[in-house]
Amino acid sequence: MRTAILATLLAATALAQPTVDITGLETERSPIPESLRREAEAAAQRATAWLLQNQQPEGHWSNPDFPALTALPVWAILRNGGDPSSDAIQRAAAYLAGTFNENGSFCREPREQRKGGGLCNYNTALVIVALHALGNPEHIPLIQKARAYIAATQHFGDDIYHGGMGYDADTGRPYADLSNSYLAYEAMRLTESVEDLRSNTGERADLDWEAARTFIERVQNRPESNDQDWASDDPENAGGFAYKPDSSMAGSTTNEAGEVRLRSYGSMTYAGLLSFIYAEVDKNDPRVQSAYEWSTKYWSLEENPGMDQQGLFYYYKTLAKALATLDTDMIHRADGSVINWRTALVQKLVSLQKTNPDGTGFWVNAEGRWWESDPVLVTAYSLIALNLAMQQ
Repeated sequence: MRTAILATLLAATALAQPTVDITGLETERSPIPESLRREAEAAAQRATAWLLQNQQPEGHWSNPDFPALTALPVWAILRNGGDPSSDAIQRAAAYLAGTFNENGSFCREPREQRKGGGLCNYNTALVIVALHALGNPEHIPLIQKARAYIAATQHFGDDIYHGGMGYDADTGRPYADLSNSYLAYEAMRLTESVEDLRSNTGERADLDWEAARTFIERVQNRPESNDQDWASDDPENAGGFAYKPDSSMAGSTTNEAGEVRLRSYGSMTYAGLLSFIYAEVDKNDPRVQSAYEWSTKYWSLEENPGMDQQGLFYYYKTLAKALATLDTDMIHRADGSVINWRTALVQKLVSLQKTNPDGTGFWVNAEGRWWESDPVLVTAYSLIALNLAMQQ
């Protein structure tokens, strides 16, 4: 039986963020001040203009070897009122469609070899969300084939990565991480409607969501549901998420008994919360509750908690998706403080935008890890986060 969470997800379009309620979390509304709203709209216009100004003649942005770096700006522009029929978006769509492979993936062989290969799972997940948002019927067969490709990349080995996804299954590495998994889970949910358009003989593509739940559990610091020895219930990490079932980008600690414990950190905790929701975990489930509680305990917009400035704008984007999904404006912290996350995030993003003499604007992270030295990627992240924060 489909849960209320899944019903909401299926009702959402590719441009909308699904919403759910969380036990003990009332749907509180606190409008963003009108003056700040106008500032945010102006920031979005500057950023959209900057992205359009920096699109390459071939239709792509940034490195053409990685279609995700074009899919993200397309999705960001569309979310902020961009015209799907405009020349810029149509050129981008043509480039994205041109990266389609017969196996169903959207990726290219990179000029520089890397452990993750062509990042085919990562690229494919982001591309199908962007193409689905365009609403062009000609893209439906491509999205359907890509969904089958993503489903085939879900890892089913008898190991700790069971149920997750990595950058590129074709590399043969027994590997999966929460970031790639969350993006794949999201893409499969947001494009689910194309399955209803298959012919009667077409086989519907979907993930094994039970296996996905197992993988997500193995990345959460919650020994009640995580069967890995590192899972900790200490107050610093309980409920939060690492990066993989065997490592955390935030590092680890060793307790007095000599046991290694992986540290939780911000961006992956919001990714884990979203992943549980996409995998049909009930809103009242303690796994979801504990993830939310960790995120409120370590609320910050000054850093990606546990990682300082690394991955900061990925954190903003994922935070905005997760909190928009929880459908409340207010965060009540254990110390009694109350934060309007929408207003706080909008203020932060507006303050961080860099403005050019020509009136365009962009975002970039001085800490360049995970491609955040690329202003195209970071501007797309910021536009998506800004749009979600403004949607009340």
